[in-house]
Parts: sequence; C-alpha cells; structure tokens
Amino acid sequence: MSKERCYSSTVDCASSIVDSAIYSHGRRVASPPSLGETFRSLRSTPDGMAWIGLYRPSIDELSALADEFGLHELAVEDAVHAHQRPKVERYGHTLFAVLRAARYVDAAEIVEFGELHLFIGPDFVITIRHSESPDLAGVRRRLEDDPRLLARGTDAVLYAILDSVVDGYAPVVRGLENDIDEIETEVFGGDPAASRRTYELSREVVEFQRATRPLTGVLAALDAGSDKYGVDEELRRHLRDVADHVVGINERIDGFRSALRDILTVNATLVAQRQNEEMKTLSEASIAQGEDVKKISAWAAILFAPTLVGTVYGMNFDTMPELHWQYGYPFGLFLMVMVSVVLHFAFKRRGWI
Repeated sequence: MSKERCYSSTVDCASSIVDSAIYSHGRRVASPPSLGETFRSLRSTPDGMAWIGLYRPSIDELSALADEFGLHELAVEDAVHAHQRPKVERYGHTLFAVLRAARYVDAAEIVEFGELHLFIGPDFVITIRHSESPDLAGVRRRLEDDPRLLARGTDAVLYAILDSVVDGYAPVVRGLENDIDEIETEVFGGDPAASRRTYELSREVVEFQRATRPLTGVLAALDAGSDKYGVDEELRRHLRDVADHVVGINERIDGFRSALRDILTVNATLVAQRQNEEMKTLSEASIAQGEDVKKISAWAAILFAPTLVGTVYGMNFDTMPELHWQYGYPFGLFLMVMVSVVLHFAFKRRGWI
C-alpha cells in the first residue's frame, strides 16, 4: 500500500483505524473514515484538533502520518518496533510518549500488559496500540461527554489517557494482593506448587514495576515542561494527582516484592524443616529396623548352635567320637544348652536381645 493511497483512499488504510475524529471547541465535528480524509478535514477546520486512534498500523500508514504531521523518524521507528519502556520525549513541538497498560485477568489469575504510543502535537493526537489493552474508547467517550475539558486541547487528551492507564493499575494491585494472600495460605498449608506460583507471581510483579516505575519520571518531565509549553494550570493539578497515584502504586509494588521475598524464604525454611522431619523419620525407621535385625540375628545364632551340634551327631558314620559312649547323649544335650546359654549371655550383654 503506498502513501498516496493512504492519503486518498477511504477504505484501504481504514483497517488499523479504530477511531478518527476532528474536534472543534471540545465537540466532534467530523469522523473521517481514512487518514487522507482526516488530514483534509483537519486543514479545513479552524481551531480543529484531530485524534487518530490506530491499532497495529502498517509502516505505510505511519509514514503518511509522519509526512503530514512532521513526526521525527526516531519516534516513528520506536512506534513501529514497539517493546519500548515507558518514556516521554519532545521533538520540537511534538511530544512522543510510551505508556504500558496492565490488566488483571481474574480467570487465569495473571497480569496482561499492553503498550501504547502517543504523538501529541499542537493540533493532533495520534494513539497507537500494539495490544488489546488499553481500550481508549472509554477515554474518548469521557472527554466527549465533557466538552469543557476536551476544549483545553491535546494536553487534555494526554492527561485523560494517563489518568486512565494509571486507574487501570488499581485492579491489578488488588489482584496481586489477593494472589499473595493465597500463596501465603498455600505455603503454610504445605502445598508443593506454592514455590512455582510464588516465582511466577514474582516475575509478574517485576514486569508490573517496569511498567509503573518509569512513569514517575515521565510525569515529572511533563510537569517540568508545563510552563514552557503553556499547559493549563487545571491540567497541571490533574497531572500531579496522577503522579501521586503512581507513587502510591510503586510503594505497593515495593511491598509486594518484599512480601514475595519473605514468602520464598519462609517456604524454603518450611521445605527444609519438612525434609529434616522426613529424614528423621527415615532414620528412626532405619534404627528400629536395625534393632529388629540384631534381635533376629541373635536368636538365629542361638538356635543355630544346638542345630549344628545335633546335625553333626546325626550323621550316619560308623566311626565317630563319643558315638558309643554311655554319657554321649546327655553330654550332647548339655553341650547344646551351654552353647545357647553362652550365646544368649553374649548377645544380651551387647544389647542385641
């Protein structure tokens, strides 16, 4: 698809356009179906503002936007490749921002992350999503329902998007907190899957922190440039309120990471204790088995002695000592008894029986 077709067509480039609108004095005055019509409508609307929402746009579409609004090539390259950390950069009168949204999925008990790129100019806002979240339709409806806020211009759109992204972190915080409570129960309940779940949750918390922590710097940079770029004082107050929420969320996340580290330590200790108890039980069983073996061996030796004597004198040889002796039989019995008594005394002394 060529850039010329993106400018002129009403259909070809519409595949990635989620919503495109022209606003004047806080009210929507046009909803062009293509980029080309959006550009023309913006030029023909005095004091107009374009808000173009895109979902995974093509390179040709981004090139058309760059040519029309003078977007910097480095920012466009970041928007194409995505996978950027949250940040804000200014290229002349155009601000480029990267935000990472988060959504807690109750059914799977996981956190899904989305990436949002914004180009903010004097008379245009371009939002580019590379994932299903965040859903900016609600943000657009909220602003359209408040023309006074929307009339403040592109800065109002930026504030509303930031506020929506940060508000979306609250359910994630509650979901992670509930998961940590469940893991604590599993750990003390001896659930063998607790270690794996703790590790997986730790990774989600780290990823969540990567999405939220840079926002502190982003919001500080926006506030620092407010005077230079003439940001409305009311919007500045709103941005500071968003910054306060981000600080609170980061503090909660730090608490989550600390709690998970403690859970891993406690879990390792409990696992070691269970292993020691199992080893102790096995050792006691082995010792008891050894005692039984000693007793069996001792009695076997005691019973073997008279059996051996009886076996020797039970052999049918004509010439054997004491075979025709008058006292041979009593002597044989005496010998059996004495050997058994001696062996019993010896084993008893050693504690085998």
